[in-house]
Amino acid sequence: MRLTAFEREVLDGSHGDALAGVLREQVSVGEFFGADRLVEISNAHFMGDREVFGQAGLDYLTRLVDAGLTARVPTTRNAQSVDLEHAQLFAQSADLIEGEQRTRVLLRDLGVSAVNTCIGYQTVYQPRFGEHVAWGDTGTVAYANSVLGARTNYESGAAGLAAALTGRTPEYGYHLDTHRRANVRVRVSAALTDVAEWGALGTIVGERCRGYWNVPAIELAQARGPVSDQLKHFGASLASFGSMAMYHVVGITPEAPTFEAANRGREVLDEFEVTDADIEAALAREFPGGGEVDLVVFTAPQLSFFEAKQLADGLRGRKVADSVRLIATTNSMTFEALSEHGHLAAITDAGGVVLRGTCWYVMDPAAQRDTFGWRNLVTNSAKLVNIIRAHGYRPALRTTAECVEAAVTGRVSSR
Repeated sequence: MRLTAFEREVLDGSHGDALAGVLREQVSVGEFFGADRLVEISNAHFMGDREVFGQAGLDYLTRLVDAGLTARVPTTRNAQSVDLEHAQLFAQSADLIEGEQRTRVLLRDLGVSAVNTCIGYQTVYQPRFGEHVAWGDTGTVAYANSVLGARTNYESGAAGLAAALTGRTPEYGYHLDTHRRANVRVRVSAALTDVAEWGALGTIVGERCRGYWNVPAIELAQARGPVSDQLKHFGASLASFGSMAMYHVVGITPEAPTFEAANRGREVLDEFEVTDADIEAALAREFPGGGEVDLVVFTAPQLSFFEAKQLADGLRGRKVADSVRLIATTNSMTFEALSEHGHLAAITDAGGVVLRGTCWYVMDPAAQRDTFGWRNLVTNSAKLVNIIRAHGYRPALRTTAECVEAAVTGRVSSR
C-alpha cells in the first residue's frame, strides 16, 4: 500500500506503540482487499454492544484507553444492549448491565459519543454526497451508501473504532466507483405502502442475489417515491438477507437518475420483476392462517419520530392485550421529542414499553424467551424476522397496522 509520511510515522511508532498497532491492523485489512492506500474519513460509527463483544471486547477497549488513545474524527456509537431504566423489567443479567455501564465510561474516555443509535443518519449526522466515512451496522451503511451517496464499507466493531482512532480507512469496496455500479436489475410493479412491504422487497432481492459485491437497482412502477423510513427498512432487510451494502432506486437515489447511470456498463448478473403477489407471499411465510401472539416488536432499525408517531396514533385510546408485550425502540433524541408531543404517553398508556438507546435483538432475547416464555412474535421489521429465528422465536412479518391490531387483540391476522 502507498502510505503518506504521517502514516509511515505512525507505523514506525512515532505516535506510540498502541496507535501503530491499530494502523497495522488497518493496513493488513487493506492488503487483504487489495487497497492501494488509506483514505481519510470525516466520521466514524462504532458498533459496541456489550452482548456481542463480551469480555474480550471490554478488555480491548480498556487497553486502548490505558494507552491514551482518542478518536481523531467525530465518532458515534451504535445501539447498546441495555436500557438501564428497563433492565429489570426485561430480566437482563447483572453481568450485562455492569458491562454496559463500564463500556459507556471507556467509550467516553476514547472520545466516542454514546448516542447509542442505529439511525444516526436521521437524527445525528448526515454525510454529504461522496464523503468518506467508516460506519458499522448493516442498515446504517446501506443508507449512507445508497440514499446519501456517502462512501463506506461494513466496518466491524474493531475496524470502525480503528478508523476513528487513526482518522482513515482502507480504500477498497464501496469507497471506489467501480464497486458502486448496479449489477442486478429489479422491476417492481408492487404497490409498496408500508415499511414492512419495503422490508419484504429486501427479503426477496437479498435472498435471490445474495453477495456483498452485488448492487441492485430498483425500478418502481408506482408514481410516488419512497420516504426515508421505507428506504431505511429496505436497506436493513437487504443487508440482513443478502449481505448487500448498497442499492439504487432509479429516479430516487443520487447515483441513479436512470438505470444506465447506475449500471455504467457493468455486466448484469440478474434481472427480474417483483409483483404484489411476491410481496404477499413474503408477508405470509409465517402464520398464514393467523395465531396467538406473545410479543409485538417495533425495532431493527430504531424508530424515527414519524414511525413512533404512527404507532402512537394507532394505539391512542386503546389497550394492549394482557397476553402481549409490546416493545418499541428508539434513540434518546427521538424519545425526548415523542415525550414533548404526547406520543410517548399514547404508547405507554396503552401498555407498550418504549426503550431508548437500544435495539431489542441485542438485549439477549434468547434469555428473555426462556424467562418469560415468549415465542410467537409479530413485527414490521423484515430484518428482525431474519435475525430472531436464531434466538428460538417464531416471527411473522406484518404491516404496521396489522402489528398494532395483533398487540391489541392478542392474535396475528391471517394472510
